[in-house]
Amino acid sequence: MTQISRFIGEVVPVAQRVTGDGGESAAPEGGGGFADYALVSLHCLRIYLDTSYRMTIDLLKEMPQIIGEIGLDAADLPVPSTLCKAFDRISMSVCRVLLRQSAQLHDLSEHAAIDATFYERSAASRHYCQRISYHVQKLKVTKLVDTASQAVLDVHCSTNREGSDADLAEQIARRNAGDLRSLAADKGYDKQSLREGLRDLSIRPLIKHRIFAPYDHAHNARIDDNRYNQRSMTETVNSAMKRSLGFAVRARSWFREFREIALMCMVYNIKRFVKQ
Repeated sequence: MTQISRFIGEVVPVAQRVTGDGGESAAPEGGGGFADYALVSLHCLRIYLDTSYRMTIDLLKEMPQIIGEIGLDAADLPVPSTLCKAFDRISMSVCRVLLRQSAQLHDLSEHAAIDATFYERSAASRHYCQRISYHVQKLKVTKLVDTASQAVLDVHCSTNREGSDADLAEQIARRNAGDLRSLAADKGYDKQSLREGLRDLSIRPLIKHRIFAPYDHAHNARIDDNRYNQRSMTETVNSAMKRSLGFAVRARSWFREFREIALMCMVYNIKRFVKQ
């Protein structure tokens, strides 16, 4: 069995559990539409192959075994425009659940690290950029990563750099409070209110203090260095994702780009699980 076959074999059950339509036919019947799990699986394959909508459909027509895992055959595949428009019906909340389900395929350690990185927005013509006021060139993406399995647990996307990273980290930690025992981050997240907020959630903060006074050295000396040093796993995950899935998003509108980033993290989790 090839790696892509094992990959889609894991994607389809996850998509069926989240969308709740696993009992339906993947292909349209009697004038109906494609099942949601089939569309999610096709979009995951598009991200896995790192190709355009049109090229994805062309490639899948030559992979009957792969699309057979979804419950489709070559004649059932949607046209590229149908697949593109279907992406609008996948809400961000569904993408978050898909990401969480993919992370649970791994043996999670309850110890996590958080860090931000940037993704390029695909090149567009100057006329297109002026017509839709397309000025932001990069997305800021903050990922919560399990330090043992290197699975992405949660993700936050933004088109601007305003606001505090520490406040954002607390927001992400609250969404995952029941699953975390410690959270590591670099000095960019040094904020006392974040540490207090994490302790209120029963999460141990592993964040070095910036040195302003002698007692800051004492605070840093009490941090578990082995756990703290695992924060570099976020950089490893960011590098691995960009090398395997690309450093840019293909969508044009910001809300589609956010969904694409979440699905990229899901695809990365399942790819890593399959390799293991």
